[in-house]
Amino acid sequence: MENIAWRNYSPIAEVILLGFTSHPGLQIPLFLLFLMIYAMTMAANISIIMLVVADQHLHTPMYFFLGNLSCLEACYSSTILPRLLVSFLTGDRTISISCCILQYYCFGSLTAAECFLLAVMSLDRYMAICKPLHYGSLMRVGSCLQLAAVSWISGFLATAANAYWMSGMTLCGPTDLDHFFCDFTPLLKLSCSDTSLMALVTLLLSALFTLPPFILTLTSYMCIITVILRIPSSASRHKAFSTCSSHLIVVTIYYGTIIFVYVLPDTNTLRPLNKLFSLFYTVITPLANPLIYSLRNHEVRETLRRTFTA
Repeated sequence: MENIAWRNYSPIAEVILLGFTSHPGLQIPLFLLFLMIYAMTMAANISIIMLVVADQHLHTPMYFFLGNLSCLEACYSSTILPRLLVSFLTGDRTISISCCILQYYCFGSLTAAECFLLAVMSLDRYMAICKPLHYGSLMRVGSCLQLAAVSWISGFLATAANAYWMSGMTLCGPTDLDHFFCDFTPLLKLSCSDTSLMALVTLLLSALFTLPPFILTLTSYMCIITVILRIPSSASRHKAFSTCSSHLIVVTIYYGTIIFVYVLPDTNTLRPLNKLFSLFYTVITPLANPLIYSLRNHEVRETLRRTFTA
């Protein structure tokens, strides 16, 4: 019976991203809002990258990883926001299946890479606070380059099999995709064939590539908090908490929204909230990361002050 039902559909070549609203009066205000967010995101992240590269005081493992995170966030925003801005401005919400799968691959790869990079940054803070005598010997230039490379490469490998599998699927509609970007679950619903095996493999791969970094991050911060609580000087405790709290805020927002979207069941009640929380980790977090790090970090603030007063 299912095969007969599939024959009633023709393979589709493009889909329509429904986005947030089709109300004509909201398109320009939304375009201006997201254009401002995109411009601020790119400016903030590129500024962090330039500061880390140009200032000798920031040539340390912590700021090396921060520069990598800013580079990742700039790519992350550029994967989703430009296409969204075009749809607001022109009203054209169609996207070809190949471009949709490419957007999903880039988005999924950068998401996985960020999970690894956040874990590496937590490990760096753990070594600096809990193993200060061994920090210099363990976090050498070569080690930092290897950790960053593993984060980026693992992220792009994590989604490669999925994207290749999806590129071979026959999609037969409907053509409406109820999201503002090409995500895995909405795309899977357009398939004519049985996708249960793909969904299971994706769940296993997601667990493999996200749970270990998440557990490592949590473990690192549990150890860091334990060590900080033993510091006798209140000033030293405050400095240590200030250094790590920004990273902890980023991790909480990032993993919290991802867990809400991808772990909780996809129901009609939660679907609008899924779109809202997707907005947090795809749009808000790339803007918040450099602001949180720069505003809460004394060395970055001092570098900015020297740059603008020179």
